[in-house]
Amino acid sequence: MSLLKQLFLAICLFLLVAFSGSFFVSLESSREQMLGQLRSHAQDAATALGLSLTSQVDDPAMMQLMVSSIFDSGYYTSIKVVNLEDQGVLLERSAAASVEAVPGWFVRLVNLPAQGGDALVMHGWEQAARVEVLSNPQFALARLWDSSLGSLVWLLVCGLLSAVLGGWLLRRQLRPLDAMVEQARAISRRELLCLSNVPRTPELKRVVLAMNQMVEKLEGLFAEEAARSEKLRAESYQDSMTGLGNRRLLDEQLGDQLLLDEQSADGYLLMLRVNDLGGLNQRLGGQRADGLIRSIGELLKRISTQAERRHWLAARNRGGEFSLLTPGLDSHGAERLAMEISATLENLRLTGASDCTPVAHLGIVAYRPGEQLAQVWLRLHQALAHAQLHPERPWALLQAVAAGPRQAPHDWRTWLDDALSHGKLKLYFQPVVQCADTSEVLHHKVLARVLDPQGEAIAAGHFLPWVERLGWSARFDLAMLEHTLDYLLEHAWPLALSLSGSTLRDPAALQQILAQLKALPELASLLTLEIDERQLPSASELQRLSQCLRGSGYRIGLQHFGGHFSQIGNLAHLGLAYLKVDGSYIRDIDRQSDKQLFIEAMFRATHSIDLPLIAEQVETRGELENLRALGLFGVMGRLIGPPQPM
Repeated sequence: MSLLKQLFLAICLFLLVAFSGSFFVSLESSREQMLGQLRSHAQDAATALGLSLTSQVDDPAMMQLMVSSIFDSGYYTSIKVVNLEDQGVLLERSAAASVEAVPGWFVRLVNLPAQGGDALVMHGWEQAARVEVLSNPQFALARLWDSSLGSLVWLLVCGLLSAVLGGWLLRRQLRPLDAMVEQARAISRRELLCLSNVPRTPELKRVVLAMNQMVEKLEGLFAEEAARSEKLRAESYQDSMTGLGNRRLLDEQLGDQLLLDEQSADGYLLMLRVNDLGGLNQRLGGQRADGLIRSIGELLKRISTQAERRHWLAARNRGGEFSLLTPGLDSHGAERLAMEISATLENLRLTGASDCTPVAHLGIVAYRPGEQLAQVWLRLHQALAHAQLHPERPWALLQAVAAGPRQAPHDWRTWLDDALSHGKLKLYFQPVVQCADTSEVLHHKVLARVLDPQGEAIAAGHFLPWVERLGWSARFDLAMLEHTLDYLLEHAWPLALSLSGSTLRDPAALQQILAQLKALPELASLLTLEIDERQLPSASELQRLSQCLRGSGYRIGLQHFGGHFSQIGNLAHLGLAYLKVDGSYIRDIDRQSDKQLFIEAMFRATHSIDLPLIAEQVETRGELENLRALGLFGVMGRLIGPPQPM
């Protein structure tokens, strides 16, 4: 029972007890007073009648008249004149003692009997008769009943006002309790919220301050672990001079993810090498040469962090050699990018450098999932050598060997438009299991296949780049969500579905998604929407999205996490369902101690706010055992199970 109801019942009980006590005390006092008044009334009537009858004792008719006049003018039950010699009744008037407009139970409760009085009638100096008068309590009972009703109505009005005012005051005073309940629920959803409005009530104030102190402590622990994890990641995967990724990160992103994962898109890898870096150091000094390196790093960082290129990776291999990994880029885009970089590099030419040679040469090669990493690097060095042999153009581009569906842009547009319009999508599912017990399925990741005109399922890595180029990402996500919800209506399996960054930045598409989700609240416990870490919106937009999804009952998760670990501080306020660690940080973790330290630090940071950590792309038994020893919550990958249609 709520505190408000308890208070209301307590007020009612208190008023009942107060009314009962007051009623009985007042009733008893009034009863004694009424009895006295009735006795006085009867005695006064008897005395007056006795005196009046003294002169008329020998006249029975006059006595009858006087008795009738007294009886009819007051509230009497009976008036008798008794002869003192033989105790015979000379004259009597009486009436039934009826009480009107007063309930019988009240008459029995009050128990107000009739009161009497008597007086002597003298005949000269002798006592001739006795007058006996018995009063009628009808009037007294009516007065007591009206007084009791007035007291009851007044107490009821006071009780109602007390309940209303008490309830309002209680709600006002206990409003901080509602805020603390919401704060506790937020903590259970892995959101760390501090209450800004501290109540004035000392008891509640202490509780709110204690809760805020606990939240601040958790935030401090989380921030400390996050900083430690970010430091380990930077030491392992970041170039200290430019802030770009290093060669190790590039190899893992390209070789362990893009080339091995059939869901990955085709793309291009660009290598930039500064001409005669050693000579520049000798002629211009190390400080100016380092400035050139940092400028090139800023250029590549600016290119790779543009909104539509958030999944690109810029890295410094060594010395004056840089790389730019561009998944999803087509050949025309690669040529435009090469010309853009070459033109910008000429503006960075240092005084004292040779004017006849470019600042740097660029080699560009296409890659496709399924290729060997060594083959990609071999062709990349060939492209770079070709650029160095032809000074008229400082860049060279080599295409990959044709693999997979190669269609003209018009064909892709036609196929995809037909597939999205007529629902020619096929759902594939990859299991995500508990790390400690791989037989316990947590959920299934939903993957997409598009059916071509021949009915063949095309992997996402081939058609997703075209979906993005055509600007149909939101349209594709809406179609996938519709298919997934239809599937959940028939099969109650927990699923996870990805949303693209383009959809997150499209308010109209988000409204359509939220409308579909709110229309099916019964499926909220079965579906988690995932966002790619590389396509995260701004912190404020992500906060609003998280609140909207929580309002519909659905949850949100983060996949491919780890590349921007510095953002983990914002995750404490989002109430995420889980974090999925990018597979590049999982590959060969059983043989690389620095990866173990990084994942361990990440686990400690997320564990401090009870945020489950799931490893992606687990491929070997050694990786699984190592992750199990680290305490991760879940795993997924080809070791657990490849994507399959249901």
